[in-house]
Amino acid sequence: MKEVKSPKKPLIYYYGIVLLVILVFNMVVAPLLETHRVKEVDYGTFMKMIEEKNIGNVEVDDSEIVFTDKDGQQIYKTGKMDDATLTDRLYTAGATFTRNITGEMSPLLSFFLSVILPIAIFAILGQYMAKKMMSQAGGPNAMTFGMGKSNAKVYVPSSDGIRFADVAGEDEAKENLAEIVDYLHNPRKYTDVGASMPKGVLLVGPPGTGKTMLAKAVAGEAGVPFFSMSGSEFVEMFVGMGASKVRDLFKQAKEKAPCIVFIDEIDAIGKKRDGQIGGNDEREQTLNQLLTEMDGFEGNNGVIILAATNRPESLDPALTRPGRFDRRVPVELPDLAGREAILKVHAKKIKAAEDVDFHTIARMAAGTSGAELANIINEAALRAVRDGRTVVKEADLEESIEVVIAGYQKKNAIMTDAEKKVVAYHEIGHALVAALQTESAPVQKITIIPRTSGALGYTMQVEQNDKVLMTKEELENKIATLTGGRAAEELVFGQITTGASNDIEQATKLARAMVTRYGMTDEFDMVAMETVTNQYLGGDTSLACSADTQKEIDKKVVETVKTQHEKARRLLAEHRSKLDELARYLYEKETITGSEFMKILQEKEGAAK
Repeated sequence: MKEVKSPKKPLIYYYGIVLLVILVFNMVVAPLLETHRVKEVDYGTFMKMIEEKNIGNVEVDDSEIVFTDKDGQQIYKTGKMDDATLTDRLYTAGATFTRNITGEMSPLLSFFLSVILPIAIFAILGQYMAKKMMSQAGGPNAMTFGMGKSNAKVYVPSSDGIRFADVAGEDEAKENLAEIVDYLHNPRKYTDVGASMPKGVLLVGPPGTGKTMLAKAVAGEAGVPFFSMSGSEFVEMFVGMGASKVRDLFKQAKEKAPCIVFIDEIDAIGKKRDGQIGGNDEREQTLNQLLTEMDGFEGNNGVIILAATNRPESLDPALTRPGRFDRRVPVELPDLAGREAILKVHAKKIKAAEDVDFHTIARMAAGTSGAELANIINEAALRAVRDGRTVVKEADLEESIEVVIAGYQKKNAIMTDAEKKVVAYHEIGHALVAALQTESAPVQKITIIPRTSGALGYTMQVEQNDKVLMTKEELENKIATLTGGRAAEELVFGQITTGASNDIEQATKLARAMVTRYGMTDEFDMVAMETVTNQYLGGDTSLACSADTQKEIDKKVVETVKTQHEKARRLLAEHRSKLDELARYLYEKETITGSEFMKILQEKEGAAK
């Protein structure tokens, strides 16, 4: 799609120039002209010119004396003095007594020219500009110097626009939107049956999943004009401006139908109206106008409204009801096949080695969005450039995943031998507990190289396939794995460190979810004690139970974590020799792969047998 640029200099730009010229003339030029006409002299000079009979016209008032020379070429001005014989001496010198020597205008005429006339010119120019802007914006709100005019980006069809082929990993969403494209191409096929397309389609999902890109792909496939605007752009300082922008946007859309109107982050104007005193009147007026415009559309007029948000629960029910946004299209995080497809799409932009296994990279990047996967590809290309290569290897992609997850390696970080040994035992504790349990994900990599995220080391586990459901046993095993690092410190060194802070946080969060949301305890059975808000923005939770029940929940959470902690300590104590061997190997190598870890573990098992 190719953006249609709007004029860069509005009429108010020229309006400001005219105003500036008027101000400069009144404040600078006029006083200078006055200064050059009248010359101010002292009273002694005035007396001398009387003695020399070089006096022409004279005007005497209460505060000053204005006079000319005999030829009348120069006008002079001096202060008034107490001189009783002044009149006689002026008469003897041949002076002529007169009024208004300087040619000053009457006070009424001066007021008219200096005040009334500029205001009149200003008003006439303003009326002309207002009419000009009304003709462009199409309504009385254009009187406010263009603030009520929509500033939506307008894209026209072009051959290099985004297509569905450029959007991978969201097959279900593309199927839903393909129907919209087909309708824009062949509306008669639907009208013959009596069917009509949804007036609005709401794209919901986490940040970075490609909601905006999907909207542009719909416009690119349909080959129709595409109006793009963010919800925050409707909100103005003056009440009513946002509503005016909505009217102008929909007016332009109707004129260019068939077309697509895309409103990104619609929750900025579409939040629920709570009716509280002191609320945001501008936002509510903008929402009301949006609701009115969507209701005002005639059926099958070729205008499709697309909107995107990652906070669907905050939208006003009047906005999401059938007849306005009839269809909701989830744009979720991609699954394993989707991640692989997204990686291949973005890999077309770089020079990747032929032996790169994108399936393995996709497995390692579990839980990432499309934007993060694009960043992973770019980080890999940057790493290849830093190494002086023109081809991206699989190792570059693996390292870029670690950069996105844990940050860059801290090459200047210095740990003592004792600290390095503690970290080695800590990470092997995680890996060994995971390997000794049957329902745990395989270990992919273990490292004790510090990262910029603050991690002194980490253990990467990678599932063979995406998991949709997790059993109680799998969750308990995950908690046991998280406590394995602290358990190894206790077993080997007899003391604990601060290195387990993130493990403690994750283990507690999992244990609490088992109790409050998943119903995995006998005490509370299938009763929900917690609700999730903002599921696409971190999934914050809030308890929905009494204070006494909260105490019982806390006890059960502590009991669950303690049970799995004891289990991790027991497993490591039973395999102490393997723990020591693996920790020494990791201490020397600093980074080992999952295959190296399993080889050493299996050799030890064979020797023990």
